[in-house]
Amino acid sequence: MALLPEVKKHYGMQKLFINGEWIESKSPVVNVNTNPTTGEEISTFPAATKEEARAAVEAAQRAFVHWKDMPMRDRASLLFDMRSRFKESTEELSRVLVQDHGRTIEEARGSVARVIENIESACSALYGLTKQNEHMEQVATGIDQYLTWEPLGPFLIITPNNIPMHAWSSFVPYALAAGCTVVVSPSRQVPVAAEYVCRVAQEVGFPPGVINMLHGGREINEQIMRQPEIQGLGFIGSNSAGHELFDLCGKLKKPSSINGNGKNHVVIMPDADINQSAQWLVRACFGMGGQRCLGADSIVVIGDKYDELKSKFKEAVMGVKLGYGLDEETELGPMVSKSGKDKVLAWIDGALAEGASMVLDGRNPSVPDYPNGHFLAPTILENFNVDMNAAKEESFGPVAALVRGESLEQAIEWINTKTNLGHSACIMTGSGKSARQFVREVNVGNVGVNVGVAQPFAFFPLGSRRESFVGSAKSRMASMRLFMDEKTVCMRWI
Repeated sequence: MALLPEVKKHYGMQKLFINGEWIESKSPVVNVNTNPTTGEEISTFPAATKEEARAAVEAAQRAFVHWKDMPMRDRASLLFDMRSRFKESTEELSRVLVQDHGRTIEEARGSVARVIENIESACSALYGLTKQNEHMEQVATGIDQYLTWEPLGPFLIITPNNIPMHAWSSFVPYALAAGCTVVVSPSRQVPVAAEYVCRVAQEVGFPPGVINMLHGGREINEQIMRQPEIQGLGFIGSNSAGHELFDLCGKLKKPSSINGNGKNHVVIMPDADINQSAQWLVRACFGMGGQRCLGADSIVVIGDKYDELKSKFKEAVMGVKLGYGLDEETELGPMVSKSGKDKVLAWIDGALAEGASMVLDGRNPSVPDYPNGHFLAPTILENFNVDMNAAKEESFGPVAALVRGESLEQAIEWINTKTNLGHSACIMTGSGKSARQFVREVNVGNVGVNVGVAQPFAFFPLGSRRESFVGSAKSRMASMRLFMDEKTVCMRWI
């Protein structure tokens, strides 16, 4: 099948978005951005200066003064318009995401659909604020009390390289619905996707300064967080960066939502449909190249169907087509970066050194049309031990490790004790009793039953636990409690 057209071959020198204007940075530092499939340069982008970061914060603060007082129905109208604009731009955004990130076009379209769902959820949250406000008359003689929620102010939103658009929508629409303004600092590995999602949002007509975006890095992010106008942080990314920011937020006494790494398991029970389970595992382990916080790389098989599951799983991924995601027949794109690919290779080498063995080796795939792409094919390991170092850290690539288990209780114990991470866990079973036990006892924030990925819909928070999440509120719908605070009013008029 012919490739779908690229939106642009090269996007030029990218700009910063501050106070409603796209401006050329004065920074002497210019970075090169490449297409992870072809290895070709597709844009250059600046590292924002401290002065430009300060300007973005000041713009967000000026805008907040008026944005918070905009009538609710007017904010809602802009959010509804933003939903329509994203829907109209789905194909353009999807192709940009493929070109900048490396995923398949089908996965990219799904990601934009998640953005739209989050905007819808933010609209629902805005109207839901009326139900959170509580009023009680005559709590004492002549005294009435009521509870209201108020927006806090400008927030810094930091988005990652694996889900640049989806992560943006996990915070920004909710912040705007709450009455807050934002400064967005995207991953430097996907700058084009970050720019386009900002452009589509701004085309709706938000007042200048409500949404700001600049290309920064750790130093600039810390500078922004230290600005007194910035009230808090929404972050999705690695634990190392997230926990550093959490410590900083603690010192600054600012609220945060820090969503980090996962180490997710899928448990296959003896009564599971093995054919169906193998198909679900393909998406769970290899979807988006394994670069998803809710993807799995540890497969625990209980009972005597280990060999059957291994055979069916291997068969399901043999011959997966690697290539450019703009080819609609492509089933697996490249890793988003060479450094990401190298980390996955190091993870595999570490597991093999600890005693794991190879079932399917995808480390050196042949992709003749794209020899400079960061490709890894599906890789399956076995003889995997839950006490290995590799069993405690996610591979974050297209890798699955098969583990033999003796009982559901043992699998739950492994999930709860062998790693400090708690994004998600799934179980494949036909038993309601087993499913109920798993749901109640497994110590993770997102649980799946007969699904490969425990993906919450936008109306639910990303309920991660343990070191996978730190902060004062979860993302998505729950982030309204990040962006707002309570005020209790006591009145006497008689």
